[in-house]
Amino acid sequence: MAEPSLLGELLTQAGLTPGRFAQRLNTYAASTGHRDRVHTKTPYKWTKGEIPRPPWPALCTQLLSQELGRQVTPADLGWPDNTASLPAIDDLSTTWDTDGALRALHALTDAGPVHRRSFLQMLGTSITTPAHEWLLAHPAAAATHPPETTVPLDAVDDLDQITASLRRLDDHGSGGRLLALVQEHLRYVTTLLDTHRYTDTVERRLHATAAELLRLAGFTAFDTAQHGLAQRYFISALHAAHAAGDRALGANILGFMSCQAKDLGGGREAVLLAETARAGYPGASGAVRTILALRAAEAYANDHTASATRRLSDTRSAIDDAFTALDSTTTPSSGAPSWSYWMTGSQAHAQAGYCYLTIGDHYRARHHLHRSLQPQQGSDYSRERALRDVLLATTYQQQPKPDLAQALVHGNRAIDALTGTIDSPRCVNHFARLVSGLGPYRRSRGVAEFVERARLVLAV
Repeated sequence: MAEPSLLGELLTQAGLTPGRFAQRLNTYAASTGHRDRVHTKTPYKWTKGEIPRPPWPALCTQLLSQELGRQVTPADLGWPDNTASLPAIDDLSTTWDTDGALRALHALTDAGPVHRRSFLQMLGTSITTPAHEWLLAHPAAAATHPPETTVPLDAVDDLDQITASLRRLDDHGSGGRLLALVQEHLRYVTTLLDTHRYTDTVERRLHATAAELLRLAGFTAFDTAQHGLAQRYFISALHAAHAAGDRALGANILGFMSCQAKDLGGGREAVLLAETARAGYPGASGAVRTILALRAAEAYANDHTASATRRLSDTRSAIDDAFTALDSTTTPSSGAPSWSYWMTGSQAHAQAGYCYLTIGDHYRARHHLHRSLQPQQGSDYSRERALRDVLLATTYQQQPKPDLAQALVHGNRAIDALTGTIDSPRCVNHFARLVSGLGPYRRSRGVAEFVERARLVLAV
């Protein structure tokens, strides 16, 4: 039997009763795709020495890690470590060179169906340390190969076309179903790096392809609430981008890591990751600078360790930087990487609107969100439009005198986009907050009908 006091002590540190912990645990389990639930009295038994059955040991330690801001393992609770849960950094603490990048890549591709395993998400300095290592690492030298070339350059072009197609599938909300496709393509690229001969140029291109696939896999895992797994993909992607000598790609990966940290409540970590990304990109691409500035704006808006005045000032400054950079790319630039295609005026306004909504400036938020919903060729992705309608509805719901009619117009549009098409818990979570905010107004017939429709989306 486990030591009775261990779990109880950590719950006390987290400010949680066993009953409240059960409620939080059920919510967390649902967000990570688990269907099991615990009774509110069950954690009382755990505090008295009973050892929970899987998957609860892994879910308990992940939730406690998140609540306490430090890693908690089953051993810390006196439980046997047979839950198949591992730290997200497992096997990824490697050197910042081509050999290290390949080892990190193998850690993701040799583990079989890694998306079925449980990984403890990283918090605090454990997630910002790889970013700082990337920033300070010396450029990676190409590996030594025999002079024969068996992987031609046009083969890498074909691989990149497949990668671009996978990106487009993600744009339209393929969600978790996409991860298996990305993983298979990633295994093939790993095989080429591991067993074939190639020139230095081809080697760097292959590492860049692997980095973008890892980034896409990381975002897909993040979008489906597999946060520990997403962090593994992002860290491996950072190593691959460094091996490719591609600072823009590495900075973009850090931007996604910042976005995830922000969603997990790590506002300060999100700021550090976003600022490291901007510091590590010396290039002139306006699209990339726009992306990185908006990631920073999102992080500043969610950093509750800063004063309200500082949050407002830093957020506005970063948004201004983003639109200045965007204005410098009135025509397609040869310096813009292919993966930056999604940063359009609509997307920039959407992210700016989110930031202003987060800091409570509903007027500016609405201005940008309305602009984001104007038709623009090439940026009309269903998931993004659903998110924008949800955020716009939220501005009307949260303003001092709620405009329920407008909130319902945009809320119902979001339901139309979400129903049966979007496999994204992240998107649905934004929607759930809107539904919860409208709860006090359910005496209104329109609100009651909207909430009833919303139940179908939330049930799925």
